Amino acid sequence: MRISEFRNSKAEARYRTAYERALARLWRGERTSVDITTGFGTTRVHRAGTAHGEPIVLLPGSGGNSLMWHAYIEPLAARHPVIAVDTLGEPGAGVQTSPVRDAHDAADWLEELLAALDVPAAHLVGCSYGGWIALHHQIRHPGRTATLTLVDSAGLADLRPGFYRWLVLGGMAAMAPRRLRHRLAHRLGNSALLDDELMTLLRASTGFRRRLPLATTLTDDELRAVSAPVLALLGERSALHDAPSTAERLHRLLPAAEIHTVPGAGHSLTTDDPAAVLAAVLSAASRRAS
Repeated sequence: MRISEFRNSKAEARYRTAYERALARLWRGERTSVDITTGFGTTRVHRAGTAHGEPIVLLPGSGGNSLMWHAYIEPLAARHPVIAVDTLGEPGAGVQTSPVRDAHDAADWLEELLAALDVPAAHLVGCSYGGWIALHHQIRHPGRTATLTLVDSAGLADLRPGFYRWLVLGGMAAMAPRRLRHRLAHRLGNSALLDDELMTLLRASTGFRRRLPLATTLTDDELRAVSAPVLALLGERSALHDAPSTAERLHRLLPAAEIHTVPGAGHSLTTDDPAAVLAAVLSAASRRAS
């Protein structure tokens, strides 16, 4: 299996420039940016907030990076340490050197990262693909996850038949001029298309070749093995999965989990209803702290 990489040095330079520009424009407040070496490559993380307490670790969805959380950093950092991660193998500031072949490798990468950051316990927050990684990490490396907040996470149920169509149409819409893209955002039910800075960064990533494993559905036994406290947010109109049947499965396999279906929200839950996502993350972290 090959690694994720840019098509050529020109594509990489163009993206790096766009990334640094977006970082400067989107990140509010102070931060410390560090590159962490793991067995799979170098991972960029941005740290903010207090230096004390169990950190909130933010994992982005497929095709994204730490900057997808830009609107959340300031309110989270006001109360907790925050670590926003550029998932290795996604377009970001990291450099992959070895393939991530399956869920076990993805979990091991995250474990290496948290260990190198000297994080004995973290409030993991995973959006979509990031939730899939966080779930497998908690199963494979129990004990390091203080709480697990899943934001319309992949891996909880089988994909809806139209998901890949929604994904492809969203990718095409991201390349459209701003006015048309904003109209398409409403028609496609994809509010992420309204974030102009992130769409500029996404367009700059067209020279990036993503080679990561598919987020397959966790088995019943795998979900039962999740031992950390779970708070799951599901988009009522998610293109990823059917919210009612996904909630039923989670209630059955993780009876202690807290599960909320967000009315009117789709798979772009972090931009559809930021208030609901922020409240869920803070609730999970605060409950543990108390």
